[in-house]
Amino acid sequence: MRVAIEADGGSRGNPGPSGYGAVVRAHPTGEILLERYGSIGVTTNNVAEYTGLIEGLKAASELNATEVDVRMDSKLVIEQMSGRWQIKHPGLRPLAATAAELVTRFEKVTFEWIPRERNKAADALANRAMDEATGKVPRSAPEVSVAEDAVTPASWAPPSLDNATRIILVRHGETALTAQGRYSGRGDVPLSDEGQAQAMAAGGRVAGISRDVTAVLSSPLARCTRTAELIAAEVGGVGVTVVPDLIECDFGDWEGLTFAEVQQRWPDEMRSWLSSPAVAPPGGESFKAVSKRVRGVMATVKESYPSGVVVLVSHVSPIKLILKDALAASDAFLHRMFLDAAGVSTMDVWPDGNIAVRSVNETSHLR
Repeated sequence: MRVAIEADGGSRGNPGPSGYGAVVRAHPTGEILLERYGSIGVTTNNVAEYTGLIEGLKAASELNATEVDVRMDSKLVIEQMSGRWQIKHPGLRPLAATAAELVTRFEKVTFEWIPRERNKAADALANRAMDEATGKVPRSAPEVSVAEDAVTPASWAPPSLDNATRIILVRHGETALTAQGRYSGRGDVPLSDEGQAQAMAAGGRVAGISRDVTAVLSSPLARCTRTAELIAAEVGGVGVTVVPDLIECDFGDWEGLTFAEVQQRWPDEMRSWLSSPAVAPPGGESFKAVSKRVRGVMATVKESYPSGVVVLVSHVSPIKLILKDALAASDAFLHRMFLDAAGVSTMDVWPDGNIAVRSVNETSHLR
């Protein structure tokens, strides 16, 4: 399917209160398939414009588009995304990298500059977002779809918990590598004594959330299976099911090294890895690949456990990617979110796709 994206963003003050807007149209009819807009706090015009592009590309991906024509009145964004202009401002590089990763989801993407009068729909949405942020108009749902039967509008009112599945995400307890701040991927490192104590404390926290646990699922690595066993013992009588796709990212040649050691030996590779989830460490696995498998896990969990409480014991990368999807966050989330050993996060999911994140990285049980 071929679509056109019209995107825009603005800032009242540059920097100032900012918002973005994106419209996805069918090709060749021009019918509006999806509109998105939102406020993004205090930032610049360029950041808001890039955000509009990113949200438009995400919307096109959700519609399963294969070809995309991007149209914007931002000369800077169009020229930079086309590769004709350098991205000199460091604050725009992560946004451009995110947009570039989204572009790889399609068979073909073109970029075209258009005058502002041809971008009125996206401009109006961006201004609507800024008006809402400053209280000039009542706040409405952040996503609006013309095809009302295809997309459910967002709601501030949480659905009933009666048909929800509560998912409790637990990072494994501490290991020797965790304590030293070293990359720990596929190496099967056991829990330290401190890690065992942390896992038991995490079990107590899980029991405090619910003693009626339906299932405990775990990565196949020993630091997770042992954490899962101690949690299962705390909640009483639940077996541990090993799920291979909950395994940590493969850090390849970086396994067992610190961030500083990697940065010294592979500065260019580290820079590329931090800029794009599609880039893998030398000999390792990209976050994009990890995301694909953990999304499969989540789809299976929703299908297999349409209600109840499911505990997932895993590692930093899979848990971050699950939370990123749940919060509809950008790829920058992966490098801004910190997860402690034996930290606990909780979310509820519904059959219709609604998600409510209840907590992220709880650690009070470890004090």
